[in-house]
Amino acid sequence: MMRQYELVERVKAYNPNADEALLNRAYVYAMKAHGLQLRASGDPYFSHPLEVAAILTELRLDDATIVAALLHDTIEDTDTTRDEIDALFGKQIGSLVEGLTKLKKLDLVTKEAAQAENLRRLLLAIAEDVRVLLVKLADRLHNLRTLHFVPQSKRARIAQETLDIYAPLAARMGMQALREELEDICFRTLFADAYATIMERLNRLAARNVEAIEEIRKNFEEIFAKAGLKARVTGRQKRPYSIWRKMERKSVAFEQLSDIFAFRVVAPDVPACYQALGALHTAWPTVPGRFKDYISTPKANDYRSIHTTIVGPGHQRVEVQIRTEAMQRLAEYGIAAHALYKDAAGPDNDVLARESRAYGWLRRTVELLAEGDNPEEFLEHTKLELFNDQVFCFTPKGRLIALPRGATPIDFAYAVHTSVGNECVGVKINGMSESLVTPLNNGDEVEIIRSDAQTPPAAWEALVVTGKARSAIRRATRSAVRAQYAGLGRQIVQRAFERAGKSFAEERLRGVLHRLARASVEDVLAAVGRGEMHSIDVVRAVYPEVKDERPQTSMGVPAPADGWFGLEQAGALRFKAPEVEPADGQGPSLPIRGLRGDLPVRFAPNGGAVPGDRIVGILDPGQGITIYPIQSPALKDFDDHPERWLDVRWDVDLAKRERFPVRIVVTSINEPGSLALITGIISNYEANIDDMSMVSRSPDFHDIVFDLGVFDAKHLGAIIADLRQAPVVSNILRVNG
Repeated sequence: MMRQYELVERVKAYNPNADEALLNRAYVYAMKAHGLQLRASGDPYFSHPLEVAAILTELRLDDATIVAALLHDTIEDTDTTRDEIDALFGKQIGSLVEGLTKLKKLDLVTKEAAQAENLRRLLLAIAEDVRVLLVKLADRLHNLRTLHFVPQSKRARIAQETLDIYAPLAARMGMQALREELEDICFRTLFADAYATIMERLNRLAARNVEAIEEIRKNFEEIFAKAGLKARVTGRQKRPYSIWRKMERKSVAFEQLSDIFAFRVVAPDVPACYQALGALHTAWPTVPGRFKDYISTPKANDYRSIHTTIVGPGHQRVEVQIRTEAMQRLAEYGIAAHALYKDAAGPDNDVLARESRAYGWLRRTVELLAEGDNPEEFLEHTKLELFNDQVFCFTPKGRLIALPRGATPIDFAYAVHTSVGNECVGVKINGMSESLVTPLNNGDEVEIIRSDAQTPPAAWEALVVTGKARSAIRRATRSAVRAQYAGLGRQIVQRAFERAGKSFAEERLRGVLHRLARASVEDVLAAVGRGEMHSIDVVRAVYPEVKDERPQTSMGVPAPADGWFGLEQAGALRFKAPEVEPADGQGPSLPIRGLRGDLPVRFAPNGGAVPGDRIVGILDPGQGITIYPIQSPALKDFDDHPERWLDVRWDVDLAKRERFPVRIVVTSINEPGSLALITGIISNYEANIDDMSMVSRSPDFHDIVFDLGVFDAKHLGAIIADLRQAPVVSNILRVNG
């Protein structure tokens, strides 16, 4: 166990002005507070906060953070109080210790809602002061280093929790060295056999390539010497978890990996980095597509370096990273290194001296807490942000937009601004008109085409990959639905006032909102439209003398509301249709919330509907209910019959993999093999072709109408996207009932 003077010496080695008395006082206080407490290993419990503090000294953190590490378990595990910490060590340290105490019992591997709420607490705490995260990561690292003392039944849970949350957070904060150690310990715990196999192969490979690595290193030094460059060259080996993940992601064998060994060139300044790059590219051929400049375009976690791959001595592929000493430290220690550069001068420190991009990402993520997303949506957004690698695209004016790999122009539009995403109707990528679902690549210039009349379709939610886009689409969808409810409610209320012989005026209704327990007129109208409130109640709130003429039920209470549900009081009983059949009378059963179980239900005869579509039910007297997608032009025929509109929701068991009817029209070039190619693509996606017809538009083109069975809107979107890429396909249109 590290002694008191050793801890002080560690801190003073990088901070000669450290408060020695404060460190000594915290050391003694924490040791006395934990007293005879023991860890699972049998060691004194105080050894744990001491080791956490030691890890933080390697990151060269300030006195307050080191003291908070020493005290981080005192409030939770001893009789110490926050007031006592404030009195002895100051409110700043007290705040840090309390923030860590609130996170002490986070259990992130739980049900989604609980996991989301715990993640909210974690991010809120570290957004207040990022040092909370640094202590938490050091705490987690020491716990993992001693994980073998923990009961076997708990090890997998702790390791998985670390891989899910803490390692990605360390990566987002740019703390590469800490992240790699967290990942490797978790990998060894969760996949012991795979870890042992990869380590065995790495050790054999390292022993076999010692001479080759040294030869390449010397060759690089000779090239730089001839160019008049002073640069330090070192070799490095990929970590086991990184290798395993790449093998899993790309489905390749260990022997097929070409970048297990790489070289790092550390140059004195930024111009020297580019000079070193030029020297290497002049001496050796480069591998196309393997060059990335993260100096001019840093990653979101502030990482800066030049990456290139050359065909070096012995025709070997050699991966090279070129950076400065400052960039090297930032790559290792991430956000923890920023304090060292705040007051630094010189051309290389201008970017490092500004506020951390990584911390900026954290603050933007926490801002989503105020936007009203439910916990599950927030968790989904944050995990997407944590786990995705990035591509960098540009607006026509040159603004850089960083997006997760696989992002679409829709994601790009929402990244620019929510209003741009909501009004997006088309896109030009590098000057060419493209589909809105086209995956974006590094360096693409993306121009979004907008229209004030556009409302984002609900189906977009399945096509985007960023949490911000998904949240915005959901909010826009909810707003559109609310507007529809309010519009329907307004018609119902106005007719109710007319039947009562009274005039409808929003001003009068606004004066009696307290009687209806609603905050605004729109809330009242939407409640009527949803069926949560009866129109006669609105009339009687304004004119109490109006008689309630609703028919009474057998229990002596008024009949249900007359809104969107029509047949049942919203928020009361939920019925499911036991059999929902497509229009042709054949197909799978489909439970739908909001419908009476004694009514037959079918899909729209032309076009059908699939899970993921926003849908509406139309009551056909004597025949049952027909389900239409909300964008169906056939719904215009029912505009004058709002009483027939029913609110329906998908309630599909995804495990059953049921198919649902949809109709598409494919305009195809008239040439041999075109039909076979189109049907082959559909077949590759396991979609069922229920019916097909062909109409000749001209000698060169055919319209082929397909009635398909697909799993959901995402499945349909993937089929359409692939069909659009086929050389024989000119256009595709979905038919909406």
